Amino acid sequence: MALLGLLLCFAAQLLGAQLPDAQLLAVGAAAGLLLDLGLRLWYSPPLSLLARLHCDETIRQLLRDLLIVTALVQVPGVSPGEQVTLAAGLLLGYGAHFLGRGLALLVRRSRTLPVVTRNIDVSELGLSPAPPRLLMTSNRRILLFSLPGTAGLLATVLTEHAAWGMAGIGVTLALFAGSALYLATWLLPGKRPPSAERVTEWFTRWLDEYKPDVGLYFSGGSATAYQANMWLSTLASLEGRPLIVLRERGMVQLISATDVPIVCLPRVAHLMLLEHSTLKVLLHPANAPKTSQVLRIPTLKHAFTNHGESDKLSSCNPYAKVYDEVWVAGPAARKRYELADVGVDDRDIVEVGRPQLAPIRPADGPPPADGPVTVLYAPTWEGWTDDPGNTSLILAGENIVRALLADPRVRLLYKPHPMTGSVDPRAGAADARIRELIAAANEASGAAVPADQAAREAELERRTHELRQLTATAFRRSADEVERMLLQGRPEPGRAERVAQAMDAWRAAFWAAQPERRHLVLTGQRPDIYSCFNQADLLISDVSSVVADFLASAKPYAVANTSGLPEDEFKAVNPTVRAATILTPDAAGIPGLIEAVIDPARDTLAADRAELKEYLLGPAEPPSLTRFQNAVTALAAKAEARRIRQAEAAAKTTPTPRPAVNEGAAP
Repeated sequence: MALLGLLLCFAAQLLGAQLPDAQLLAVGAAAGLLLDLGLRLWYSPPLSLLARLHCDETIRQLLRDLLIVTALVQVPGVSPGEQVTLAAGLLLGYGAHFLGRGLALLVRRSRTLPVVTRNIDVSELGLSPAPPRLLMTSNRRILLFSLPGTAGLLATVLTEHAAWGMAGIGVTLALFAGSALYLATWLLPGKRPPSAERVTEWFTRWLDEYKPDVGLYFSGGSATAYQANMWLSTLASLEGRPLIVLRERGMVQLISATDVPIVCLPRVAHLMLLEHSTLKVLLHPANAPKTSQVLRIPTLKHAFTNHGESDKLSSCNPYAKVYDEVWVAGPAARKRYELADVGVDDRDIVEVGRPQLAPIRPADGPPPADGPVTVLYAPTWEGWTDDPGNTSLILAGENIVRALLADPRVRLLYKPHPMTGSVDPRAGAADARIRELIAAANEASGAAVPADQAAREAELERRTHELRQLTATAFRRSADEVERMLLQGRPEPGRAERVAQAMDAWRAAFWAAQPERRHLVLTGQRPDIYSCFNQADLLISDVSSVVADFLASAKPYAVANTSGLPEDEFKAVNPTVRAATILTPDAAGIPGLIEAVIDPARDTLAADRAELKEYLLGPAEPPSLTRFQNAVTALAAKAEARRIRQAEAAAKTTPTPRPAVNEGAAP
């Protein structure tokens, strides 16, 4: 409809210019410009389509003005000289506009630094705030700055007085020229960012001063940021000087609150600067195309930690053999690689447990017989293959949710995977229908609201504000990555502890603010999955890392079998489900499962869960973080030993200089 509206406005303007009909021309031009501005401000998808068709705001405004000029030459009260002056002024305005576009491109390029940082003091670089957003985006500027000129020309057509057009075009020309001159000041020494060479020299010095020893390497799209974020607390807990190495500029702001220094090195040439640093070990939570680039650095040792373990093929990817070591939680993963036979040497596998699972609390007894029984349904996403066993959403999700909602004792927490529906639209559609079922159940329940609900919500709002103040930096809309670097310098001492305390307080306030019997749809980073584990009496999921992590609580869990395999075979090929209740796609086992959660006497799998927990996650002693730290120390020692060997080999191959010969001496 929006595109049709723009088309009708241009048609009216064209007809008004040809008849000529000044009123029709004015209505078409004014309506078209206002509609263009409104779409730019409030609903831009139609404009994105026009831009792909090479009909952006500049083209549309130029067409609008040309149609007005076409009508202008037919106005008898405006002399030819005035017409030429108006046309010349209009052309000068467009010239100043294109000058501004060119300057914006130069400024943007000058502010694209080879290294982007966070949690690092960059005061030495003398960075400056970004120019106003209006000056850097030509699509909105052309519409706003053209308003006076277009209004003046239309007034001239309507009144036959050239003064209106002169005044309007004069204002437009002043706006375009003035903004271009102001933008040009960002290319002067006072505001211009340092050169790439200077930034590279500064970063090299910073590496020498900070002396990092272990780093987290991550590359990926915005939807995969959780894979890196789940390792932040572990990385921060390690001895030494940790570092986070990213490759995509947009990922810098997607990393959750941390005091660990973050560097983004988009180009391989700057990534290679790590070769001459003190960095010894890089941890890899995910495989990515750009991983191969950092593997070229011979001075580093690389450990694949993965972002979770499950029985899926992705948990024993053949790519893992490119790393120096593969760190897994427990014996199950070691066995998984052995059975997969993908080329990973058993000697390169190190069992380190899952240090992130420390916040997960064990069960403190069964729920009350009359409820609520809190059930967490956390299906995984559909994956990159067509395997129907990847996610239960498509074949079983709605049946599971209906069966849970049918039991008045159940309180459902539905937490879908962040990438649900990104590959298979059927998964996204099933997710939407499940949300509708939950909303309808909440509306029909008529559950009582606690008398102090308003106070609870106020406390949650206060805790949310407090957490936001600690974890989020307030940026202007105009801020670019250079300005963010300037604002996100070295964190204050003790900030990490304050953030952890604020996060704990937020979790407590969030759960307290949720009515006891209300079903919840949980998306986004908060509340995190482990916080949901602590609320749940039962987990229902798929074959995924969520299942293995939930075993740390020793609570009952169920797994949906949508693979088509018989139950015995399903358990045989998926060790993580051996202590689970297996649900068929029709979810017929839900009622019996709820009874087993309420009555421990019916829970026949408790011993199996305890045994499987150690098989999947490793022993409780020594603690996982201790084992993880030991693995880092051992791998760093291997990296250091290699450097020493290389230095000794280089010394042996360096030719011994010959003694100088005194040519004047007697033979």
